[in-house]
Order: sequence, then C-alpha cells, then structure tokens
Amino acid sequence: MENPVVYFKGLFSKKLKSNALTVAGAGNTMTHRQQISPFAVIVRKEIGDHVRSWRFIVLLVLIVLTFLGSMYVSLTNLTNPAASPAVPDNGLLYLKILTTTDGSLPSFHIFMSFLGAILGIGLGFDAVNSEQQNGTLIRLLAQPIYRDNFLLAKFISPLIVISALFLSLGLLMIGGGMVITGVSIEMVEVLRILTFIILTVLYVGFWLSLSILLSVKFKQATTSALTAIGIWLFFTIFYKIVVNMVVKAFLPDPAFLSQTDILDYNNLILGFLRFSPGQLYTDATTVLLMPAIRSLGPLTMEQMAGAIPAPLSFRESVLIVWPQMTGLIAATVMCFAISYYWFMRREVRS
Repeated sequence: MENPVVYFKGLFSKKLKSNALTVAGAGNTMTHRQQISPFAVIVRKEIGDHVRSWRFIVLLVLIVLTFLGSMYVSLTNLTNPAASPAVPDNGLLYLKILTTTDGSLPSFHIFMSFLGAILGIGLGFDAVNSEQQNGTLIRLLAQPIYRDNFLLAKFISPLIVISALFLSLGLLMIGGGMVITGVSIEMVEVLRILTFIILTVLYVGFWLSLSILLSVKFKQATTSALTAIGIWLFFTIFYKIVVNMVVKAFLPDPAFLSQTDILDYNNLILGFLRFSPGQLYTDATTVLLMPAIRSLGPLTMEQMAGAIPAPLSFRESVLIVWPQMTGLIAATVMCFAISYYWFMRREVRS
C-alpha cells in the first residue's frame, strides 16, 4: 500500500518555499539586530537627545557666537599676515587667529576656560538622577543592558558631540582664514590646532565626568547642578585668593628672600594653583598656541643665557604641557571611577 503522503506531494511546496523565505528573512533581520550592541543603541539615542535638546542648542549658540566674535577681532587686528621678523612665530598665522586680541574681547582659548566648564556641566548634571526621577532607569536596566554600559554611554555620547563641535569649529576657522587671508596653513599649525582641540575636549570631559559623578551622588538634578556650578566658581574665582592668603600667612615675605628662594616661592604658588583644572587648561593652551613661550614658570638668567629667540617645535611644546594633559586625564578618570563605584552599588529601585 502506498504512503498517503505521496498524494499530497507538491501540494504545499509553494507555500513551504514562501514560508522558508519569510523565515530566512526574519532570521537575517534578527541577526542584524543582534549585531547591534545595547551600548551602541544607548549611545546613538543619547546623541540624538543631546543634539535635539534646547539646552545643547543654547550652549551651541553661545559658543558659536563667542567663536565668531573672537575670530572677527583677531582677523581685524591681523591686517598684515607677514609679521615683523623680530617676532619668533611670524609665520604661524592661524595660531595668531586663536590668540590675538585688541582687549575688547578675550581670545577664544580664554573664553573656553569658562564656557568649556559650563558646557560639560550642562550636558551631564542630570545624566543619571533624571532617569531615576522619571522612572525610566528601572525600565532600562530591566532590559539586557549592563549598568556599566549605561553609565559609559552617558559619558561617551556627550563626549562625541563635544568632539564633533570643536572639530567643526577648528575646520571652520581654518577654512575661513584661508578664504579671507589667502595664506595656506602649515603642518605644524595643523598639529597644534588638533592638539588644542583634544585638550579642550579633555577639559570639557573633566567637568562632564564631575557632573555625572554628582548626578549619581544626588537624587535631585537641581542639587547636582548647583553643586557643580559651586565647584566651578570656587576653582575659577576663590581658589586663587585662598592660595595667595595661605601662602602669605605661612611663608616669609619675598622681600627678604634671595633670588633662588624667590623662584622656589613662585614655583610653590604655581604648584598649588595647578590643582585647579582651569589653570591646567590655560597653561597648556597658552604653550600650544604660542610657540614663543618656553616655560610655564619663572626662569633665571642662567637658564636664559644662550637661548635662541626662536619658536619651540611641536614636540617640545607637547613635552612642556604633558603634565597638564595627564593631570586632566587623571582627574577625569578618577571622577568617572568614583561615579562607576557608586552607581554599581546603588539601589535603583528606590
């Protein structure tokens, strides 16, 4: 007796083929979805939220207006691109665009020592506590997402936005300078400007990491924002006053010291001032954008004897500012490590 299956042979072949194609297509879609990690999804979502937020738009407009004002003042004063031969960095026009001013507006790197901190605080003060207050943190961590991926995405996504912003401003400055002045840029200027952009991103990243730390510590976004602004105001305004008062109270009068003791006295003051991230950023950017500066501290006549009045090379300038760069990196990593420790041990359901 024949098998009854023979009578149904080919009856459902078309449907089976179509079903097989549907299943294969669904499998390919699921495979594509599985290839996208949850960390990348969170980063992409956070970048979109930052770019579309009114907070970032206001900060962006403020920084762009500051940038355009500084560039206008610099290009107005640089009427003659070929400076005097007595000036050591006479050919570095694009570095002069970032540093030249007539006193009406500070140069752009001085502006960024203030606006960079505001940008970092504005993008990170409610990174974690706002998610918990809105009830989205529990739902998000209920998905197959690790806590460290969530916190790292909260730090990486604003950093990507900040890097794109300052890289765009740097390219805009170079392109505008070429169009207005007609002077081609040198490779050493490109290296110094790129290093300046990296240093600015590091500086903003420190304040971003600090604000994320405060957003993990405090449950209210207003509390973390006010604390971050208070820390910024302390290091910007009051820290230098406190250091000078302490030094004058405990150290002898400089009028009764020898030249060597005065140098040690000044180096001690500079050492204390460099605990401020703004001071680190200002020192590093000044050396990078002004190659004629040979040291960040006082020099004796013996050290200046035989020195050739020429700009430093890019490598020598980086060696001078390397302690400042590593200081900013270490402070950023320390703040993020503390926030990581607190967040991993935190009860998010309460």
